[in-house]
Amino acid sequence: MSYSDDDDDRGIDELRAEREALIALGDRLPGSAIGDLAAELGQGASWPRNLRGTPMIVDTDIGGDPDDAIALAAAARTVPELALVLTNDETGGAAGYGQRARFARFLLSLMGCRDVRVVAGHSVGDSRYFCAGPLIHEAVPAQPTDVVGAVRELLETFEGPVRWVGMGAFSNLARVLEEIPEAGERLQVTQMGGAINYRDPSRAEHNVRMDVDAAHRVFAAVESGRLPELRLVTSDVTFRPEMEVTRESGLYRMLGETGGRGWQGLLRAHLNQWFSSFHPGSMQHDALTLTAALRKTFVNMNLARVRLDELGRMSLSDSGTEVWMSASAKYEPFNRWLEKTLTTVDHSTDVRR
Repeated sequence: MSYSDDDDDRGIDELRAEREALIALGDRLPGSAIGDLAAELGQGASWPRNLRGTPMIVDTDIGGDPDDAIALAAAARTVPELALVLTNDETGGAAGYGQRARFARFLLSLMGCRDVRVVAGHSVGDSRYFCAGPLIHEAVPAQPTDVVGAVRELLETFEGPVRWVGMGAFSNLARVLEEIPEAGERLQVTQMGGAINYRDPSRAEHNVRMDVDAAHRVFAAVESGRLPELRLVTSDVTFRPEMEVTRESGLYRMLGETGGRGWQGLLRAHLNQWFSSFHPGSMQHDALTLTAALRKTFVNMNLARVRLDELGRMSLSDSGTEVWMSASAKYEPFNRWLEKTLTTVDHSTDVRR
């Protein structure tokens, strides 16, 4: 199915405005066909909460698969309220702790986002999936490590909801929900992770598998009402060739057209490191998750009851925890949105330039 350019960037806010305008027109034409349609629309279910203008936290294992860095760059270009970046599955061993956070700091600084705070978070020690070390400028210092303190400060600075976009393990989120009990009422969590039909039935999806206990603790917070809502963008929808970036992809080519300079050159170099070290492609799990958090219309979500077993594998169950779960996605318009966001020179929403 093809989509027009007008479909690329139509979020919930735009669709809500169109609906309200139609209802207003129908109110002026009672008894007409459009009046009847407007009356039916007015009786429909409420729309999702408008989160535009609310602070955003990105929780990421950046520095492995480049989809994290690509998603963070997209957030930096489109979300003026991006306030805090946390890292999880942090490096250790020979690399030393905190290299993911240093890489996030380097990327954001190249993008002019020096006001966005970066905090190094949960680590289980040596991390296998890290290939960005050679790309970090030696002058980038170690980043702070107090995840709970940084989130608490953000919640105290702003009123109302705060968007949390999870792009890695559930570790930092589980800790925040436990150490700041009141946070759950305010956090609007969209998390990449889990799968109902994972490609390897013997184990859980990667982000859950990295800290199964944390995933269980987050689900328990939902079950108890401490976290009223959880939105999951699962690998059933994200592990798709339709949005894989390879050396033949348009996005890779366009990033190279910058001449290897600046943050776009850094993203391309990161892709090259990944292709050489791990895999010839990078599926854009996290950028798609970002668009779900932005309430764009690329990801379709349904309510589902989900059970986690002792290994972190997910299954549908009438006795499971009720969450919002991705059902399908529109890959073609998503890809166009991502390319436009990352490669347009004078981007109209490049908010910090």
